[in-house]
Amino acid sequence: MLRLALVTAALFSTLAKAHLGAFHKGMYCLDGPTGKVDLNNNNPVNPLYDLPFEDWWFHHVDNCDNFPPKAGDFLELPAGKDFTVEIASNRAKTSLSYNGKYTSDWVDGEVYPADYNKSPGCITTPNMHTQNQSMAAGTAFAISYQSDIKKVTPDNLVVFSVRYHTPWLRLTKYDVPKDLPACPPGGCICAWGWVPNGCGIPNMYHQAFKCQVTGATSVTPLAAPKPAVWCEDDQSKCVKGAKQMIYWNQKTGNNIKVSGFDRAGQNKSPAYNQKLGFADGAQNDIFAGPPSDGKPTTTAAPPAPTTTAAPTPSKPAEDELEVVCVTRTKAKRSPQATHLARMHRRRAELNF
Repeated sequence: MLRLALVTAALFSTLAKAHLGAFHKGMYCLDGPTGKVDLNNNNPVNPLYDLPFEDWWFHHVDNCDNFPPKAGDFLELPAGKDFTVEIASNRAKTSLSYNGKYTSDWVDGEVYPADYNKSPGCITTPNMHTQNQSMAAGTAFAISYQSDIKKVTPDNLVVFSVRYHTPWLRLTKYDVPKDLPACPPGGCICAWGWVPNGCGIPNMYHQAFKCQVTGATSVTPLAAPKPAVWCEDDQSKCVKGAKQMIYWNQKTGNNIKVSGFDRAGQNKSPAYNQKLGFADGAQNDIFAGPPSDGKPTTTAAPPAPTTTAAPTPSKPAEDELEVVCVTRTKAKRSPQATHLARMHRRRAELNF
């Protein structure tokens, strides 16, 4: 009993200062960086701020990138449909610990009003870095067609799904582009990210997952991603097509810089929403070309040229042959033959 009380006290002491992360059996660092089962793990939710690239990339600062999920555990991405993860302040507040005993609709297992609002102040319990749901910055998933996490770089990690007004509730759905191609045999590497919209230190979150695309029908690859730019005031300036995740406020490896104020009068903060040209839902403009099933295109052979048989001459009638023959015979008589014929006719008349 005392042991349970101590575990519970430690749990809630940790949660009081916790931030948020995405949980799923396909995640890296599900049990933390110890190699032992940890139902009270909160390493993935720790924010990343002012770190060198090699430390913040996939949470290497606490060695999370070296603890992949169990063999066969993947975050499945059904092409053209959606998938669900649990955004929470601690593994203990998800269905992956204690049979979900400490879960609720909210990210920290507690209960709050549906219109939870602290504006103009900030919601600090749970630590969602926002004033209300409408101001929640947005979260995103990206994918790299590499099976080895060490081969994933900002240049091959493409944002494929965005969910506006999150993080907010624990269960969060993300839409998958219908033309997302299948992963290599070892699966893909995915990442979840979030950049809070003020309300605290301007940090970011960056987690790794083993993922697998299911039901793929196209083989068209993803285009090389480009860094997004601030375009809240002019949507024509937004980067079109495949985009990188947001890397901000680190010692090295940043891909965006902003200054000044946004339309709401707040300090500009890059986020997964329209301010940087990210659409809500599946990112359907991330491909290198039109969808293709990979099968060779067959072209029908041109029709054979039409030939017209030469007409068969008809056989002349017998009377026509007779006339022709007679005519030809007459045409061939010499003057002498004609004279003899006349004499014979004359003799015949006299003898008569």
